[in-house]
Amino acid sequence: MAKKNQNEMSFLDHLEDLRWLLVRSTIAIIIMAIVTYFISDYLFDVVIFGPTRPTFFTYTFFCELSHSIGFADSICITEMPFIIQNTEMEGQVNVFIWICILAGFILSFPYILWEIWKFISPALYTNEKKNAKIFIFFSSLLFFLGVLFGYFVVIPMSVNFVATFTVSDVVKNQFTLDSYIGMVKTSVLASGLFFELPIIIYFLTKLGLVTPTFLRTYRKYAIVLVLIIAAIVTPPDVVSQTIVAIPMLLIYEASIWISVFVVKNKKE
Repeated sequence: MAKKNQNEMSFLDHLEDLRWLLVRSTIAIIIMAIVTYFISDYLFDVVIFGPTRPTFFTYTFFCELSHSIGFADSICITEMPFIIQNTEMEGQVNVFIWICILAGFILSFPYILWEIWKFISPALYTNEKKNAKIFIFFSSLLFFLGVLFGYFVVIPMSVNFVATFTVSDVVKNQFTLDSYIGMVKTSVLASGLFFELPIIIYFLTKLGLVTPTFLRTYRKYAIVLVLIIAAIVTPPDVVSQTIVAIPMLLIYEASIWISVFVVKNKKE
């Protein structure tokens, strides 16, 4: 299992490679951000502000689900009692730019992974380098699944919770544009990166920094953390919290089995 490149690279050579990785990745993000500029009307009206409407897919799905399990209209949403307002002169311009950059990052993610793979490949064995396509495919798939999970589950649950929560009828909800967009960006990116956990655990296990025993030992803490997150971002009903928590717990369990697989291969 000889390595592809036997020549030792200096520290400065690694820095130069890293610099060009960042440059090419940034160019890819900018190109895809420019592409999203031409569909910005659809991006904002339908995608970004979709979860602020009662007709959004997730709300209608949960409403139909509540009927099918005998909860009647207990989790149906008929209105969103809040407005979104801009309070800064350059607020909408900044939001427009950052959303295009976010979309550019999401769309260019497979290319960024390819750049990362090229950067780390000299340190891998020859048989491991052959798995480049598999690595990029599954990493991209997990990331996009995480983004979809954040968009269709975490965001609408969070919006519904903050829109209906009130300390008094005297207080009316008027959210700033920045706070809403910040929640959208955080939910989507955090979910996408969380779904990369199996890939991260794979490499950490190969480096000897994580073991299956470690992951199993801290499983109970992970479960508590996931349930707390689910309780925060969802309305106070068991169905919503379960739907948010289950995928996150499955991702953690999958990470444990991946760590077991890596350790087993090392021993063999």
